[in-house]
Amino acid sequence: MESCLSPLTDIAAPVLAGFSGGLDSSVLLHLLANAPAARERGLRAVHVHHGLQPTADDWAAHCQRVCDQWQVPLQVVRVQVDAAAGEGPEAAARRARHAAFAGLLRPGEWLALAHHRDDQAETFLLRALRGSGVDGLAAMRERRDFGAGQLWRPLLHIPRAALEAHARQHGLHWIDDPSNGDDAFDRNFLRVTVMPLLAGRWPEAGAMFARSATLAAEAATLLQAQDEQLLHACLDGEDDGALAIPALAALPAGACARVLRLWSRRRGLPPLPGNGVARIQQELLGAAPDRLPEFRWQDARIVRWRDRLHAVGALRAWPAGWQAGWDGHAPLALPDGGALALHGASGFDAPLCVRQRRGGERIHLPGRAHSHLLKHRLQASDVPPWLRPHLPLLCDGAQVLAAGDRIVSSSLQDWLRTHGAQLRWQPPGFAAARHGAGAGSAPALEPN
Repeated sequence: MESCLSPLTDIAAPVLAGFSGGLDSSVLLHLLANAPAARERGLRAVHVHHGLQPTADDWAAHCQRVCDQWQVPLQVVRVQVDAAAGEGPEAAARRARHAAFAGLLRPGEWLALAHHRDDQAETFLLRALRGSGVDGLAAMRERRDFGAGQLWRPLLHIPRAALEAHARQHGLHWIDDPSNGDDAFDRNFLRVTVMPLLAGRWPEAGAMFARSATLAAEAATLLQAQDEQLLHACLDGEDDGALAIPALAALPAGACARVLRLWSRRRGLPPLPGNGVARIQQELLGAAPDRLPEFRWQDARIVRWRDRLHAVGALRAWPAGWQAGWDGHAPLALPDGGALALHGASGFDAPLCVRQRRGGERIHLPGRAHSHLLKHRLQASDVPPWLRPHLPLLCDGAQVLAAGDRIVSSSLQDWLRTHGAQLRWQPPGFAAARHGAGAGSAPALEPN
């Protein structure tokens, strides 16, 4: 079979090519190395060394020889694959690989991966077998945001047979990963057993599955525009990105489900499990206002509080008995990832103590003759229950001066006003979950 691959010409940015040394990535790198546009923009390659095979060092050495021959700069990155994380060895290796790619990608650069039409067909089938909707059935996109740049799959519409023909025509040498024949892995089972069986009856089965993925992607794109509008209407205008439950509950069930998935993704949470949306709709949206129901999965949760849905990521606990002296000259890093800062003044008159709540604290509020239990003031405040244990207490000896920047004593309020200063507490949380994080904040896991 003669090669039917066209030269890669539609290259408008610097390219970082993922190079495993296998057939697919060898063909991709060969095409890029012979593309003047890629050369002019600074083509480079990366090989991720997983260390999962006894010959992994040999694979890295092979990739280095090929890149030296083609005069393409290569970076070999060693990663640790956490196979005990409960997601399976394939997903764990993919997560480690994508994290390495994202860490290397420069602003505006394209990460070129060698997924082809057969990969797309397998992904479509895997998603269908998992009961995915139109977004999942869209499988892999030819280009999407990724890290600081974009992920690009220029071979996505090319069958693997054409890649092999190109490799043999040009005398390329590649590595055969022995694990590719292990049908204990779902994707290998489809590739080795199911797809050949289907092709025996329907020769164009792979092409048709890939075509269905393309149609699903077109439908998903139209739905996403609608989802964006509905999500915007359900955000209640506060700066924490919570969803207004009345607006969400008024949507048709299907639209509500799509908004929940989009919102969860935008808040940086892991993908909702299959039963997640149904449980949120049943257990959270219809709950009584005085309850605090939540849906937990992995290290994340969605909580109903005060007629709103809140996305909560993993929060690190404070070490028992932690406290620190703080003079206000520089922001104080808290053990849970939060921070406390003094703005508008060079520092306090004398160092103060910052510690966690222990229970039973009282505070003197402005305009009040008597002290109040801090617990009662927090219950009446706008501090969510899951953040209250993380509120840093600013103390002068046994006297509580402030709980973060949410509850401030009369004495500290007077001092801040006199000095034109403000206390600022940054709650703990991960960057992707902060208000305004984009869809491309974290790499999505797709086959590679």
